[in-house]
Amino acid sequence: MGFSALLVLGCIATLVFFLLSKGWPAWNTQLFFGNTNPLDAILGRAPLWEGIWSAFMGTLCLIAATMALVLLPGIGCGIFLAEYASPAWNKRLSTAIDLLAGAPSIVMGLFGFTLILFLRRTFLPEANTCLLLAAGCLSLLVTPVLVVNTREALEAVPRSIKLAASSLGFSKNQIVFRVALPMAVGGIVSGAILAMGRSAEDTAVIMLTGAVANAGLPSSLLAKFEALPFTIYYTMAHYQTQEELNLAFGAALLLLLLATVMVILAKGLELGHQYFWQGEVPSVLQ
Repeated sequence: MGFSALLVLGCIATLVFFLLSKGWPAWNTQLFFGNTNPLDAILGRAPLWEGIWSAFMGTLCLIAATMALVLLPGIGCGIFLAEYASPAWNKRLSTAIDLLAGAPSIVMGLFGFTLILFLRRTFLPEANTCLLLAAGCLSLLVTPVLVVNTREALEAVPRSIKLAASSLGFSKNQIVFRVALPMAVGGIVSGAILAMGRSAEDTAVIMLTGAVANAGLPSSLLAKFEALPFTIYYTMAHYQTQEELNLAFGAALLLLLLATVMVILAKGLELGHQYFWQGEVPSVLQ
């Protein structure tokens, strides 16, 4: 077992060292903005035909749109499974969540692409792939992560505290929303951040639902967009010069750092919340 653990760590270290050795030398203003003035590119005052700034901003917009679509249903479903669902409904919904979690990302992309074809042939001939469609498909892909983390965070709340609240005359809704949820917020937030990382990394979904090369900064939810995963894939498949290859490695390193920061932030929030609540009684019960 120790050898297996070291083998996994060695593979991860090799991958990180490879990306650092290839991507770090390419990190400069030209990697992000090409020959465009950085301030003009950031403010959108000049078109950006080179660099990965548009892809980076497109990735952030994609994450924001995905989380706006998934937060309410994902957390709500997790609360329902942990606190309100009957055994029969718990079994049905848990099975559905497991099936959704096992769906390959390319299937989600095909679903979005087929949805656009259906809309075009029925009552919306102007329908086209866009940022909103990609965010919708990604929200389906990351829903299981948020649901499972929310359910586990609520189930980890000590039963003794719930019983104490019940003995004080709290209703079921008061126990859930004024006692259990405040104690579980760390796990829920960490699940949301992990879902953000998952949505930032996927390539198969966005390449079928709206990501294109040289789309520029995203102008609206109904427009095409660039994203780091697709930029890496497209550049590695079509590069002609060493500079273009370095751009792909620099984008890959940026995406790895973005995902790493999200994971560290999620774990830090979870551990910090656990430390904060350790041995504490919710103020509503005091």
